[in-house]
Amino acid sequence: MNQHFFQSKFSRLTRSLSRLFLPLSLALTATTTQAAVDAQLLAAATATQPALIATLEQLVSIESGSGQLDGLARMASVLEGRLQALGMTTRRHKTTAGAGADVVIGSMTGTGRRRVLMMGHMDTVYQAGILNTQPFKREGNKLYGPGIADDKGGIAVILHALKILGDAGWKDFDQITVLFNPDEEVGSVGSGELIAEMSDQHEIVLSFEPTSTREHNQSESLLLGAAGTAAATLTVKGRASHAGVSPELGRNAIIEISHQMIQTKDVAASIPGTQMNWTNVISNKATNQIPELATARADVRLTIPGAEKPLLTALQAKVAGTRLVPDTESNIQLVIGRPAFRAGAAGKALAEKAQQIYREIDRSLVLVPMIGGATDAAFAGRSGKATVVESFGLAGFGYHARDEYIDIESIVPRLYLTTRLLVDLGKGI
Repeated sequence: MNQHFFQSKFSRLTRSLSRLFLPLSLALTATTTQAAVDAQLLAAATATQPALIATLEQLVSIESGSGQLDGLARMASVLEGRLQALGMTTRRHKTTAGAGADVVIGSMTGTGRRRVLMMGHMDTVYQAGILNTQPFKREGNKLYGPGIADDKGGIAVILHALKILGDAGWKDFDQITVLFNPDEEVGSVGSGELIAEMSDQHEIVLSFEPTSTREHNQSESLLLGAAGTAAATLTVKGRASHAGVSPELGRNAIIEISHQMIQTKDVAASIPGTQMNWTNVISNKATNQIPELATARADVRLTIPGAEKPLLTALQAKVAGTRLVPDTESNIQLVIGRPAFRAGAAGKALAEKAQQIYREIDRSLVLVPMIGGATDAAFAGRSGKATVVESFGLAGFGYHARDEYIDIESIVPRLYLTTRLLVDLGKGI
């Protein structure tokens, strides 16, 4: 009787514990499944690598410096055709300032709820003829070529990630939009407002600037913040005179501007969220004349909204305070370029999802809070309406320099990251 009693009690307890822990067990199983690698996407990313390399060779072989309208037109035509092949409806917009090249936009609708904008830029910093000395080439696990990382690698990831998902029949989105602009390297002066406008029409913006190689930074990364840009212009008016016959009658603008540059060079150090470096000086070309005019320009970086105002006030006060050359006039102005980019809490949460995806394939992903460089993510995130994260492009090094390259070993992880993240976003994860 006692034995039956305890067996009965044990049986009821077992059933109760089963009912109690079954939901937890299912939840743990679901979590484990969610965190497991998606074997189909990883296999597709691996199989896609040769095609992506071929795309890189095609794009790098088109010289597309920011002022090379012929090259940018070729890039636009190639990329418009590639977007159409993905099933996208395409259109072009002329930039509103600068060289006047086209922005290429592709879009397609699905059956889901999310609206995602993916963007990269077609232009590079290199001059015409660069391929004569820096052609596309492969050495070991590195692919070299002007603009291959910044940003033709990012463009290639967008194209091939969408092809992988398209081949799989993925439609779990409301709208996917792709934007390729031709003037990022010169501040997106003619496309920035379009980027801001289109970003406000989407929930999520993924920007495909490159990430650093593990060789140089030990880990690939995503970017959560980038400095805004501004240009400071210092103008000094003096008085011209003959440098040999009557130099004492002149008022040397070069000497005065040198004085003003020296006394203002550290002003930004006392203004939170600002950085300033004098980078250029222009004066008259005559060698036998005391110069009456000199202009200097400085690169300014801003990481705090509104920081340009106290910076300009401090610069103007310093310039007005003392002069070295009598009877000269000095004036300093500040023109804002890109705003600062800050991903915010929503962007950080999205980047943390990306970290989880990288862990699925046993790779680490660092989230960088702020850099001094500027990107189009700033225009995309300007209003705060969209969730924006930067640097989904390939891992590279040597941007804006000789021997720019990408790490071939980053191709599959970046394709997997992009496709896996889009699938999760479609599911609302």
